[in-house]
Amino acid sequence: MFNDIGPLELVTLVVLAVLVFGPEKLPKMIQDVTRTIRKIREFSESAKADIREELGPEFKDFEFEDLNPKTFIRKQLDNDELGLKEIRNGFDLKKEMAEVTDAVHSRDTDSSSSSSSSSSSSSSSSGSSGGSIDMTKKPEQSDPDERPPFDADAT
Repeated sequence: MFNDIGPLELVTLVVLAVLVFGPEKLPKMIQDVTRTIRKIREFSESAKADIREELGPEFKDFEFEDLNPKTFIRKQLDNDELGLKEIRNGFDLKKEMAEVTDAVHSRDTDSSSSSSSSSSSSSSSSGSSGGSIDMTKKPEQSDPDERPPFDADAT
């Protein structure tokens, strides 16, 4: 129940309890708390028994801990009826991500070197660099008073 309480924290709680309740009332308070915890445990066990009784014999193996998603997934992975371990071991996500990253970085370096060389040669002739569209330039219009075509589906 108190798995994550260290010795220093436990000593601090005891000192605080002695200071708040006093040495005379502390034993009675401990008895009251333990009695309350015992009643709560009895109530939860009787509720579990009632639920199991209502579910019937089909759910005799049912455990309430299985309702916790982490426990459910852990049991299913350990069960391995579906071959999930083979699937999980077949994917090396770090390796896949490293390959994708390398591919993207090599494409970026290749395209930046090719686009810089092609942009210097093609900037004077066509205005586009290596098949990509320069979004910073305004499109050239033949007639400044001419309106662009109207697209009814776009609006």
